[in-house]
Amino acid sequence: MRNGRRVVLTGAGALTPLGIGVQESWQGLCEGRSGITSITRFDASAMSTRMAGEVKGFHATDFMERKVARRSDLFAQYAIAATRMALDDANLKIEGDLAERTGVILGSVVGGIATLCYNLRTPEQGNAEGVSKMLASMYMPSAGANDISVVFGAKGPSRGLSTACATGGHCIGDAVRFIQYGDADVMIAGASEAQIVPVFIDCLGKLHATSTRNDEPERASRPFEKDRDGLVSGEGAGVLILETLEHAQARNAHIYAEIAGFASNIDAHHAVKPEFRSQARCISLALQDAHVQPSDVQYVNAHGTSTVLGDLSETRALKLAFGESARNLMISSNKSMLGHMWSASGTVEAIFTALTLQSGIVPPTINYDTPDPECDLDYVPNVKRTADVHTAISQSFGFGGMNAVLVLRRLED
Repeated sequence: MRNGRRVVLTGAGALTPLGIGVQESWQGLCEGRSGITSITRFDASAMSTRMAGEVKGFHATDFMERKVARRSDLFAQYAIAATRMALDDANLKIEGDLAERTGVILGSVVGGIATLCYNLRTPEQGNAEGVSKMLASMYMPSAGANDISVVFGAKGPSRGLSTACATGGHCIGDAVRFIQYGDADVMIAGASEAQIVPVFIDCLGKLHATSTRNDEPERASRPFEKDRDGLVSGEGAGVLILETLEHAQARNAHIYAEIAGFASNIDAHHAVKPEFRSQARCISLALQDAHVQPSDVQYVNAHGTSTVLGDLSETRALKLAFGESARNLMISSNKSMLGHMWSASGTVEAIFTALTLQSGIVPPTINYDTPDPECDLDYVPNVKRTADVHTAISQSFGFGGMNAVLVLRRLED
């Protein structure tokens, strides 16, 4: 049973295609700057999609010991780095009795896919060292949670989640439940991806899921816009420090926002074709969990992937869930600048939603040139907006019909 504990966000860390750290990424987002470029990680010249949102300028040893970096896939390195930033931001040390009351949920869609791909090639190339003995511990999606626990000493409830594009939202929501149920006082909740490898990019291209606007990569991701032609992959990590309101106030922590509600469901419909009625139901359930009326919400941080079917379904879901209030919503997609960071999208977008609540700045949806008559809501086109936002939702709708919706509000409300 839930015990009525209120859960707040007190620390945040992120690595995105726009920068190392939350503030650098947030500044680029508010400026309407794209982090999507031609792929530099490998030769993508033969592929239909040759661009991605790569994390630039990351050095693992800035955030962890060299031996930790050597034993961790890039996705886990990103997760460790984002966790260190989040703990520093929260001014929180995990020590003493708090260690057993601090849990970790870290999600990833594909885990250590780069490590797996490298080791699959090793026998064929006649590498004398053979397959690494660290392969299993480096490529499992749960490896990020394991590494965070070891590096920072968290001994509470732990999960390694993988629920497609809804993973990040589920990680935060499940962390909230752990706190509400009394299983933890503090949770490290995040998600991380480092999936810009040939097999993953090529697979998405052959699914016709990704944009082929290769000559102007910074303009390729164009959510809700009439000429959108697919998503663009991004990579990175987002980690949040969540704790009870009582625990945060007792240590005089800075509070970004309250995580007021959460819901999840699944479409039971199709692997890659979303079902807007199911998405709408997830939104409504999250609002009910937060005891919030549709008319109380000012802003939606949209899933907004820039796919034809996905953006249309999301628009229909918002109209169904919010009714007449949908016309009053400000809606924007961070993916227009970051690309689709897969599991990390949900956690990074939740962080940016909290910053909107704090700053009153709504980031834009860039590359919005020609309105789509079927996507006819207010998508905050091209230029940031200043507004008084006290309640917002961050939503993630994943492959396979997995949905997650979070409700955030300013604490004073």
